[in-house]
Amino acid sequence: MLTMEDIGALAAANAGAFTTEIEPFTIGGRTFDTDSEPLIMGVVNQSRDSTYRDSVAPTPADAVRRARILFHQGAHVIDIGAESSRAGGLRVSTHDQIEALIPVVEELSSDHVPVSIESYDVDVIQAAVSAGACVVNLTGTRDDDAIFDIVGSGGASLLMCFTPGETVRDELSIRIEADPIPALIEHFEPRIEHAQSRGVRSIAIDAGLGFFYGPEVDPISKIRHQAQVLLHSFRLRSLGVPSCQVMPHAFDVFQEEFRSAEGVFAVLGFLGRVGILRVHEVARVRASLELMRTIDVEM
Repeated sequence: MLTMEDIGALAAANAGAFTTEIEPFTIGGRTFDTDSEPLIMGVVNQSRDSTYRDSVAPTPADAVRRARILFHQGAHVIDIGAESSRAGGLRVSTHDQIEALIPVVEELSSDHVPVSIESYDVDVIQAAVSAGACVVNLTGTRDDDAIFDIVGSGGASLLMCFTPGETVRDELSIRIEADPIPALIEHFEPRIEHAQSRGVRSIAIDAGLGFFYGPEVDPISKIRHQAQVLLHSFRLRSLGVPSCQVMPHAFDVFQEEFRSAEGVFAVLGFLGRVGILRVHEVARVRASLELMRTIDVEM
């Protein structure tokens, strides 16, 4: 059970990390202080393999429509992907990803809707940045050199995901019994320096909460681990950049009310100083964040 005493003890034990300064994050020419205004990244999936069915857009026109809805609900940027991040999901060729994504990126960019592209494919990322994507959500490490060059030269921002393998599609699972924060810092620190050395000016990191839970991990243990990582996210501030986290769905707890889960986990993310929340339920999460920014403990 989570109590106020637990949260206070966590903050007190890591007081230095909690107040460490971090860089702002840039989206489409606008620079945000994610401490004062946590950002919402709305999700559109052009892959039919997405487990969150409401995020699936079967056609480019559907993707544009959903993206506009999420943007007007309060998303700061729309994250679009054309291949599932699940290890067992259908593989989509580079050509087919580009065919699906580029019309969407071009139309949204022309409407001044900021677009993030989720991919690990060099050619897909190059095409998307050329078409107007202002954020690259990088789900692999295989081609860091080339992709960092594309992001840097294209003036885009970089969201760098934790992937224990070369890409998010590798069938690897994490150990949930261990404190993940030291390993995340060890993973990201050299990559951040590498990206900066190749001209990337705005960076955030994603701990990969939505990936790599193997079938051996029971659902309640997974939910507990995801919540713990959200609350401990402020410890990643030593990296000097904002952290992004996907908001869990916790179906085994919320069941038919699972669409409400992201708004609840957003509160934990806010307390853990998560700077960017990647979500499907933008309106619910926006309301939760607005509440947290409105209330205080003063009597």
